[in-house]
Amino acid sequence: MNKGDSKVVEIYTDGACKGNPGVGGWGALLKYAGYEREIFGGEKFTTNNRMELLAAIRALECLKRPCKIHLHTDSHYVQKGISQWIDSWKIHNWRTSAKKTIKNVDLWKLLDQLAQQHEIEWCWVRGHSGNDGNERADALANRGVEMISTEEK
Repeated sequence: MNKGDSKVVEIYTDGACKGNPGVGGWGALLKYAGYEREIFGGEKFTTNNRMELLAAIRALECLKRPCKIHLHTDSHYVQKGISQWIDSWKIHNWRTSAKKTIKNVDLWKLLDQLAQQHEIEWCWVRGHSGNDGNERADALANRGVEMISTEEK
């Protein structure tokens, strides 16, 4: 996939958590052919890794047909999990080498199901390094945290 290809959906995702576990938020920026869409949300009691996964899941759920995608994440957990570790997890019935069920298995199964509908290049980007898409996804994730924090007051 060519990075400059206008037929590619560019997605930037991020998760945030105040306390881990604690109040969490997720955010995603979707870009396609000059259009942009921002989405965000959050949960009252969660972990950062769950929010990172949920950001990718919610972004993929926005797509109405199979697409070519560059999904950018600053989470090695998400990027390596979906592109390197998941095949082994599935072979071993979603268990680690220590025979324990992997953490966040519900979200991994959903992400796997959604990812199979598309052609995705999972791109890792260094967080807080000035990448505009990542910075915007981070701000959206923090809006998710704020939204949940405000609801609790």
